Amino acid sequence: MKVAFHTLGCKVNQYESEAMAQMFRSRGWETVDEREFADVYVINTCTVTAIADKKSRQYIRRMKRVNPDSIIAVTGCYAQISPDEVKAIKGVDIVTGTNEKSTLIDYIEKLTAERTHADEPFTAIHPYDELGVFDEMGRVTSTENRTRAYIKVQEGCNRFCSYCVIPYARGPVRSRALEDIVEEAKALIAAGYKELVLTGINTAMYGMEGRDLYATKADATEDGAPGAKAIAGAPAPTDAEEGIYGIEEAIAAVNALSGEFRIRLSSLEPAVVNADYVKRLFRYDKLCHHLHMSAQSGSDKVLKSMNRPYDRNHYVEMVEALYKFDPCYGISTDIIVGFPGEKDRDFEDSCSLVRECSFCKTHIFRYSKRPKTKAAMMKEQVSPQVKQKRSDELQKVSSEAAKVFFERNIAAAEVGRTETVLFEEIVSANEEGSGIMRGDQLLTGYTGNYIRVYVPARGAGEEKLGSFAKVRLDAVFQDGIAASVVQ
Repeated sequence: MKVAFHTLGCKVNQYESEAMAQMFRSRGWETVDEREFADVYVINTCTVTAIADKKSRQYIRRMKRVNPDSIIAVTGCYAQISPDEVKAIKGVDIVTGTNEKSTLIDYIEKLTAERTHADEPFTAIHPYDELGVFDEMGRVTSTENRTRAYIKVQEGCNRFCSYCVIPYARGPVRSRALEDIVEEAKALIAAGYKELVLTGINTAMYGMEGRDLYATKADATEDGAPGAKAIAGAPAPTDAEEGIYGIEEAIAAVNALSGEFRIRLSSLEPAVVNADYVKRLFRYDKLCHHLHMSAQSGSDKVLKSMNRPYDRNHYVEMVEALYKFDPCYGISTDIIVGFPGEKDRDFEDSCSLVRECSFCKTHIFRYSKRPKTKAAMMKEQVSPQVKQKRSDELQKVSSEAAKVFFERNIAAAEVGRTETVLFEEIVSANEEGSGIMRGDQLLTGYTGNYIRVYVPARGAGEEKLGSFAKVRLDAVFQDGIAASVVQ
């Protein structure tokens, strides 16, 4: 029997699809590309935006066209939030929520054994108040990516930002057992993976179930899930006040493992940590000098309306702490444009934050109404035209800020600084510059501080892929920097 997967959305979904694929293989199934003929298609959905919902529906229909007799199983966040919409799509056989991915294979094998398509899709959706247990999916030991592997350390979020549906889809915070994280890391290192990415729905909340530093207060919604009224919490304790806690515990345990590898955090929420906590992470030598910290807005007014329990100064303090430790530290972020009530001056605050912080990468999202959220009911909704205009403008600002960051790194290279790159693929140059001609074969990968670098392959083959190399950063090139290997 053949099974194919299509994954939408975040790194956690990517990890979970890998885990499900491994379960199928362990039971004798063959996993194939989603474009190939398969007996079963699993669509792991996302619901973070209305566009994500639309893409999920499109792929459900597309997979059915590849093999009209196939079994279609839909899981993930869109299925959890809108199961009736998913069930109504012609051809869907199974609908499961976010906490049923470890048992999805059992439902599929039961249906394939019966060799019939039921009139009504089989549905397994846990209500919010039953999403309190970490769904252990076993240890992932291989992935499609030959160099980088994700390790899921945490599930759920207690923040209830006013724009975000994910807490309703994923449930409250719960953490994976540390021993399972360490054993999975060991297996991945032994399999040759050089970069381990610790990921979760709110990674900074790992191990924090009993001490939510920025707690929320439930005010009932129609389905009984918690609401979004925030209570300002105390700042995180300093290193002098107590020992290792939170995500640092997982970082420390993986950092202590032997082998040639590095650790990357998928994200660190400023809604949970502060500058003192960020400084604690500098001690770990295998942790990449890169953090993704979602700002969401540069306007204090908008941040308050978003129910983000920090202000612009809090965020900038963390950025300054990182740059004081390493001026070339890579910082990426998310910004939402067109949030309800966002005025021109609020948007300009976001633009100025991007300039001030010189992010290496800014992910820009146009605000999208989500079911169950407070923001969907807010007045002063911003028009699609204004959202698009602001998105285009911020994209230009983002590119300028990234160039400032790149040039800072090039200047550091001129006085002797080198970076370590992990080569991931061979590509053809699509522009000229720094001694590179269009069409030249290039080795490419990311540095620890999240710069994509390009190095002339000069006949080097796939044996270089999955290996580290010291490089000097030479010049801005394509979406990153042209570099030279340091002998």
